[in-house]
Amino acid sequence: MNDMEQARQAIDDADRQIAALFEDRMKAAGRIAEYKKLNGLGIIDAKREAEVIANNSAYIKDETIKEYYPLFMKGLMKQSVSYQMRLNQGMRVAYTGVPGAFAYIAANKMFPDAEYVSYPDFSLSYDEVVKGNCDVAVLPIENSTAGDVGMVMDLIYSGDLFINRIMSIDIEQNLLGVKGATKESIRTVFSHPQALAQSSEFITRHGYEQVERVNTAVAAQEVAEKNDKTIGAIASYETASLYGLEVLEKAINTERNNSTRFACFSRVLNKNVRKKSGDGFIIVFSVANEVGSLAKALDIIGSNGFNMRNLRSRPMKSRKWKYYFYAELEGDAFGEAGSDLMIQLKTVCDEVKLAGTYAEGS
Repeated sequence: MNDMEQARQAIDDADRQIAALFEDRMKAAGRIAEYKKLNGLGIIDAKREAEVIANNSAYIKDETIKEYYPLFMKGLMKQSVSYQMRLNQGMRVAYTGVPGAFAYIAANKMFPDAEYVSYPDFSLSYDEVVKGNCDVAVLPIENSTAGDVGMVMDLIYSGDLFINRIMSIDIEQNLLGVKGATKESIRTVFSHPQALAQSSEFITRHGYEQVERVNTAVAAQEVAEKNDKTIGAIASYETASLYGLEVLEKAINTERNNSTRFACFSRVLNKNVRKKSGDGFIIVFSVANEVGSLAKALDIIGSNGFNMRNLRSRPMKSRKWKYYFYAELEGDAFGEAGSDLMIQLKTVCDEVKLAGTYAEGS
């Protein structure tokens, strides 16, 4: 064993000890969180944190290494605070949009007792989970009529989070208005372009003017603020109660068989979802631009006995005319067949990763 191998072995040994001590420390932090909750104390104690860093720095003998110790401890304490807040306040769920948006509805259905944190775009919602500021993110991955959500698909391929749950939400559009408004009093409707398109027959039949907004919930919020009986919003039923609006007409979208699938993204791969009917897992991979390369990967999936529910391709931003593939497979990713599958795919794919496991619900 050469010097580098010995050093790496020493790091591996130290990391195993650190992992065990980290778990012990977080469990102790959990007991402190319970005490603080019972006694009405705040989670963050800046004075105590400064004392711990100052006192423990004395244990570091190497003066150069000692310079890095406060940064190490501050990162550790940040995660401790995040864990205590989760225990005392519940999960923090990131989503894109405003209360009443379909992502908000999906987040509420997945995590009824959580704190919902709104962000203006998919990347920010995703990144807040990566940073540890939120526990999970609920983001749309595809719509039954509009297809996949490209930006989220790219995050699945290039990001570090895992999909642990998928839920399908039926998209039903309704005409909303302020108190006293009627279908006849409405002259203009606000909504997202897709919702306007889905309700085009109803809009044309009533001769409404259309005004686009960034999403359906924002449209409803604006209608409530304007308090004008001639302006309506096209949005979900749930949105009406959030903004104090009345449902003037239900289910106005022409296409009734319309739904969006939302995925829950987490920092940890869920290994408990397995061997149940309907459970599945997601892989993303890329192959060489050669004849038969994709066919080889698909043959491996089939030969290992996995039913492929979904296969999509997306262009890779970093490489011109290069594509990656997103596949949903039915079965157990952690059984013998799943392990063999990943090993075999690595022999024919440029890149391959297990992007998540899930039980799909609606």
